[in-house]
Amino acid sequence: MKIVQLLPELNEGGVERGTMELSRELVKLGHESIVISAGGKLVEQIEADRGRHMTLDISSKNPFTAFSRMIKLRKLLKGLNPDILHARSRVPAWLTYLANKKLQLPFVTTVHGFNSVSDYSAIMTKGDRVICVSSAIKLYIQKHYHTDEKKITVIPRGIDLEKFNPENSDRDFMDTFIQEYQLNDKTIVTSVGRITQLKDLETFIQAIALVKEKIPNITGLIVGGVREDKQNYFESLKTLIKELKLEKHIVFTGSQSKVAEIYALSDVVVSSSKKPESFGRSVAEALAMNTPVVATEHGGVLDIIREGENGFFYPVGDSKRLAQLIRKCNDLKFDGYDYIAENFSLGQMVEKTLEVYEGIAR
Repeated sequence: MKIVQLLPELNEGGVERGTMELSRELVKLGHESIVISAGGKLVEQIEADRGRHMTLDISSKNPFTAFSRMIKLRKLLKGLNPDILHARSRVPAWLTYLANKKLQLPFVTTVHGFNSVSDYSAIMTKGDRVICVSSAIKLYIQKHYHTDEKKITVIPRGIDLEKFNPENSDRDFMDTFIQEYQLNDKTIVTSVGRITQLKDLETFIQAIALVKEKIPNITGLIVGGVREDKQNYFESLKTLIKELKLEKHIVFTGSQSKVAEIYALSDVVVSSSKKPESFGRSVAEALAMNTPVVATEHGGVLDIIREGENGFFYPVGDSKRLAQLIRKCNDLKFDGYDYIAENFSLGQMVEKTLEVYEGIAR
């Protein structure tokens, strides 16, 4: 099959990574993979994996240029004559939907997040088939858009089991990282993700202060970059750390590329998001590295964590409960890699996505 995926751009993010990984796996299976976007740093990797990228501005929300961009997209798609169109975001979905009215090509959409409820967001339910990345997303679109059950398929984002495999960990990096941040003989509790209010790092920090009373060697590891517009929030976190006398117990590492290794050297990973995660890729990745996860009890993570087996849930903002559960993680023993392989692997994602494509291909 010839498959075209459409998304705004190809920089960092879960949607971008998922598009890149699917493109690579489709090529391996003998399909022709084409990605249309406004470009970005991941274009090079898609082409290195023998996918094809075509640059077109399908990211701008400018209504005055939308018609001309839709015409360009229609012309491009007519020349390509693909078997499947797969839109992964709202602006590309609108442009594809309008461009496809004359072409009538099979059209798939993936709902990646809890978008605001509106006519604008409703486009993500207009595909011939609609993929949802979690059961929580499925319930959300059914509640707000009454999407036909027959059109919906739940396909969790797939975890790359070569990258997130404890046996493939870069031990040299781990040793260097431990030395650099003075983590020897520490109980390491980690939060991974960009530093933003939605991650509720205040609750994470407060929980570390409470755990310290029972586990004096604890270190809270915060792994993620700080955008310019989040500098004030970052400073407020540092003030909180000072007030709680945690200067020796909280470490900011900035963005890191070897995230799998950081999960592996952690004793517990915390996902403290205030907003429900559509899936919770970081939770699944941490479990694949055999590290227990404590997460806020909403969103896509409800599909991933088996409470009391490989992690726990806690109410948003409840630092006392989070602290209790961090300590309880010490009692958990599980094979996270096999669990993720059986339920959330990249291979399963690709297989289920191809089943959707084959169900509507011409």
